[in-house]
Amino acid sequence: MNSPLTEWAPAKVNLTLRVLGRRHDGYHELDSVVAFAGSGDKLALEPGDALTLSVTGPTAVAAGEGGENLVLKAARKLAERVENLRTGHFTLDKRLPVAAGLGGGSSDAAAALRLLARLNEIALDDGRLYSAAVATGADVPVCMEPRARVMRGIGDRLSRPLDLAPMPALLVNPGVAVATGAVFKKLHASTTIGTPALIAEDLTPSGLQVFIDREPNDLEAPAVAIQPIIAETIAAISGLAGCQIARMSGSGATCFGIFASGSLAASAAQVLRTARPDWWITATTLR
Repeated sequence: MNSPLTEWAPAKVNLTLRVLGRRHDGYHELDSVVAFAGSGDKLALEPGDALTLSVTGPTAVAAGEGGENLVLKAARKLAERVENLRTGHFTLDKRLPVAAGLGGGSSDAAAALRLLARLNEIALDDGRLYSAAVATGADVPVCMEPRARVMRGIGDRLSRPLDLAPMPALLVNPGVAVATGAVFKKLHASTTIGTPALIAEDLTPSGLQVFIDREPNDLEAPAVAIQPIIAETIAAISGLAGCQIARMSGSGATCFGIFASGSLAASAAQVLRTARPDWWITATTLR
């Protein structure tokens, strides 16, 4: 098998995000309903003797090609667990904004693990893949099988897939990066771990929609305090025709709007691009 293998690395969107408290090890316990977009990066793997990476695409410079890139980290973590792991040269077509609350690097890493699993004939439910995903980063496990679900703990406890109807959406990044650590520091989470009001995976599709409408992103306010343009972005999305919800994803700065239809989301994207040509804007569907 010498021809390049390819995988899609879709954006991860936190539809809700509750911070339930800080653990004794310093990490935060989370409860988040996540979905995946039709927008993302593309990763290819050409089998070879050496593990290498090149990055192309409009956001390539921000992503970087060095050892800190999560694609290489994921490959190395799997190589620690699988003897004689075959690797090769990865080419990442980077299109998602970086440090943007879309889990782009984590999704890229998960795509790398899926590619290596295919190359080495490793089943996707092999425990070594999950172990490598956890070791790579908190958001990587949920990206391994990109379907809507609830992620808990530090991202290592996942629900079964949710019965979420496809949601027409707009993703908007105002061109600023927000450091996750700075947002959590601003939050000042308590040391007491709470309990979410409802278990989202037990809800019907209509009940799940109500749950998403009601549950906030606890990191939105501290992120706005660091980058006030996030509030401006949410307000701009809210004012577009057909917008039902406007919220920030993850620790920011990307925000999303849920729309009544795909055509309204597409029209909203055109309107907002005209008003803010310097922003990253894409109409998509969340599933």
